[in-house]
Amino acid sequence: MIQPPVAARIAHTATHHGIVRDDPYDWLRDPGYPTVTDPAVLAHLAAENAYFEAWLEPHAPLVETLFAELKGRVKDDDAGVPVRDGEWDYWWRFEPGGQYRVWLRAPAGGGDGAAAEGDGATVILSEPVEAAGKDYFRLAGISVSPDGRRAAWTADDDGSERFKLFVRDLGTGADTLVASNAIGVAVWAADAAALAWTEVNDAWRPFRVRLHRFDGQDDAVLYEEADASFFVGLDRSTDRSHFLVTAADHVTSEVRLIPAGDPAAPPVVIRPRVTGVEYDVDVRGHTLFVRTNDTHVNFRLASAPLAAPGEWTDLIAGDDRVYLRGLTAFASYLAVSERVDGLDGIRLIWPDANERRIVFPEASFTVGIGSNPEPDAPRLRLSYSSLVTPATTYDYDVAADALIVRKVQAVPSGYDAAGYRSERLMAPAADGTRIPVSVVYPAGFPRDGTGRLYLYGYGAYGLAIPPSFSASRLSLLDRGIAYAIAHVRGGDDMGYRWYLDGKLDQRTNSFTDFVACAHALIAAGFAAPGQIAIAGGSAGGTLMGVVANTDPGLWGAVVAHVPFVDVLGTMLDGSLPLTPIEWPEWGNPIEDAEVYDAIAAYSPYDNVAAQDYPPMLVTAGLNDPRVTYWEPAKWVARLRHAKTDANPLLFKTNMGAGHGGKSGRFEALRETAEEFAFVLVAFAGRDKEH
Repeated sequence: MIQPPVAARIAHTATHHGIVRDDPYDWLRDPGYPTVTDPAVLAHLAAENAYFEAWLEPHAPLVETLFAELKGRVKDDDAGVPVRDGEWDYWWRFEPGGQYRVWLRAPAGGGDGAAAEGDGATVILSEPVEAAGKDYFRLAGISVSPDGRRAAWTADDDGSERFKLFVRDLGTGADTLVASNAIGVAVWAADAAALAWTEVNDAWRPFRVRLHRFDGQDDAVLYEEADASFFVGLDRSTDRSHFLVTAADHVTSEVRLIPAGDPAAPPVVIRPRVTGVEYDVDVRGHTLFVRTNDTHVNFRLASAPLAAPGEWTDLIAGDDRVYLRGLTAFASYLAVSERVDGLDGIRLIWPDANERRIVFPEASFTVGIGSNPEPDAPRLRLSYSSLVTPATTYDYDVAADALIVRKVQAVPSGYDAAGYRSERLMAPAADGTRIPVSVVYPAGFPRDGTGRLYLYGYGAYGLAIPPSFSASRLSLLDRGIAYAIAHVRGGDDMGYRWYLDGKLDQRTNSFTDFVACAHALIAAGFAAPGQIAIAGGSAGGTLMGVVANTDPGLWGAVVAHVPFVDVLGTMLDGSLPLTPIEWPEWGNPIEDAEVYDAIAAYSPYDNVAAQDYPPMLVTAGLNDPRVTYWEPAKWVARLRHAKTDANPLLFKTNMGAGHGGKSGRFEALRETAEEFAFVLVAFAGRDKEH
């Protein structure tokens, strides 16, 4: 076994609010980023990768076994359920053994979007063809023109999330490059003579919406955002009448309407931005529908005349129990996504004020509105799963009030839900708040503390971690390991207040909630201290870093994917593309000494201690624009210098990928196999110690 790399410590300090901050690994940040060419930096990352591979080598048979299991649960020739849009049915499929999707369409048939791959089926886009010869490929989306003659598509080929925008002639298959600095999905004008797209600047900030015409003119600017702390987004109303241009940070939003039939018209601001007020909108004919938190933390639903878009009248008042999460204004009804007492639901509301909540077959599940591209949806496409129910595609027949199963995720190697159990615990937090914990485990799992547990957490940006199905997770369950999700504050699992109670000066609630969930699971007999593997990524990696510092003895292993661990350093650097928009989430330590102190008190990189740490696996992406590679690199270097144990500390950097790791469905599974192997080896090591 080769020795772990030891990074040089080079004196580097910075002073803020009279406090000197020591950062001896600052040199790992290449000043030319996003291009990384510094020989010393590249040599160190290569050495870490070599160390990771050397550790992995004796466990290669386990990795291959796990990989074969994971791959065996994937339907080789999987295909999506066709969806109707005008004269066409659209769907995707995988070729046997394929890493990427092929996108198709056929003349609409059958009246239910059930096109068959027979006569008339044509390929719109083959991801395998576009990905050929590339280490990384990610399709952001495809948008077909209203006349069906062209398709706009955006793709990233290095993980940097700087997308190329192409327009394909669906008659000839020829592509035209429109832009190399796009993001998101393009939106077509009503006459198909132009399309709008979102532009990112050199700092990877979505700041402008442009209009591309096919007459050779330069792309006109439809909207440009001057505030660096606001990102620009682009969408289309369900009735296809308007472009929706949003400028937003994490707590404030502002929406503009542009007629799709006259995209050169001046944008109309629905309501000027007010700090702390979020809203999103949809359009149906002459009526605007608005979801906003201006009067209640869990949002309300309002309507307004399109001619007076800022005059909002309540349709659904705010409610402490009911968290309104989204709305779609179909021609016949409104479809509202909501969460009641922390459980997902879909509510339909008709123009006469009648309403109905769709009834689903389980008590705990996750459900969302799927792809419904047409202005009306007499059959509403839904996506559904639970901890024990594979992903299910439903069409909800609105008139009949009936769910129609269109597809259930196949597990080719076999799956029997009867072999597993799931439940929801409530863990008492330090302040008395009850924190939900979703647990799934194999039937017969011992509840006497002798078992092992994998515990996942996130806790930021108001993003809930749903209690959904994972075929990959079966490789842990079938080895007798329970799997749990800690629904800590910082997400919106229990409503928008849940999010607010885990951010800014209440950020530490996320961390103490997670530890409380672990103790509750121990008390419930799922594991003993030291027999819990924990995992989280990105902002969930912040969580991993904090609890590794504060409670190292609880954990048998720690997995931190692209972890945001140099919170203080990043929030002190306003030149980074994401920092200004992140201040409402984490706080601005540049301007506020109290914020500086608060972040410094938990920032994982700044709180590494001379103590024993559990086995740890850390990942990064060299091209990651969200969590820059040097954050985990610096953290691992400081951990290696300080920690007092002999446990493995592994660091893997994907040299040709970004925030989401490798692309391709099987390459991603191989990385999961490596993670699971690390966890299993760590547990086996604990057994030998005892």
